[in-house]
Amino acid sequence: MVYCANCGKQNEDSAEFCVDCGTSLYPKINKRRWPAQERRRDDGCFGLPHGGAIFGLLIGVLIIFAGLQQLYGWSVDVGPFAVILFGLLIIAGALYGLTRRRS
Repeated sequence: MVYCANCGKQNEDSAEFCVDCGTSLYPKINKRRWPAQERRRDDGCFGLPHGGAIFGLLIGVLIIFAGLQQLYGWSVDVGPFAVILFGLLIIAGALYGLTRRRS
């Protein structure tokens, strides 16, 4: 018999989860078996969740803007916009990190 570490309920040896509370009886085995169910805490970029996707979208917008600039002959420099967006991402990540630490 296997005892649940969470509630102390006795379970059959073949059980993977507690019949009373549903907690995994073998957490190391289950983590290897279903790694997609684990949430990574550091899956962000710039300190933001999904920050890599946000950064990619911003770079994509800058590339489209640069292409439109070439196509229509606009004389706007894209460089300062890129620096501003990069700075905003860093500030947003810092603010997000500060609010997460308080919670």
